[in-house]
Amino acid sequence: MNELKQDFLEILSNYQGILHKVNLIYFKNRSDREDNFQEIIYQLWKSFPDLRNKNSLGSWIYAVSINTSISRLKKDSRIEYRENLPESIDTIDIAEELSLNESFQVLLKAIYKLNEIDKSIMLLYLEERSYDEIAEILGISPSNVGVRINRAKKLLKQNL
Repeated sequence: MNELKQDFLEILSNYQGILHKVNLIYFKNRSDREDNFQEIIYQLWKSFPDLRNKNSLGSWIYAVSINTSISRLKKDSRIEYRENLPESIDTIDIAEELSLNESFQVLLKAIYKLNEIDKSIMLLYLEERSYDEIAEILGISPSNVGVRINRAKKLLKQNL
């Protein structure tokens, strides 16, 4: 196996949790998460040879995962596929995959009601990423991150 492929597989193994978290935030049903997981891996592989800063692998993986997920949602919504998704979370397969507790399931239901960017911001915020890191990953200003976090917190409180 060539060195590039071996490096990629090692990174993927170490950071695959990020892909699962992003999928969980954006997709309620297992088959959509599986499809998106494969697409994220493909997009990561395509951009891996051009990755310059190997010190910020987590940020790169978050950025690719989030952008791929949002693009998929936009594409799916154009063909009106998402309208048939159930409103409730399929808690059985989520619990199997990530061993979620009941409190997290309630939070996840509230996060599903946020728009795509705010979902990403809250995911990164809950992962204890700094405002600067979140801003870099999403391509917005740190002050915009702060404003969006405060608004999202208010919405989450209302939905909880």
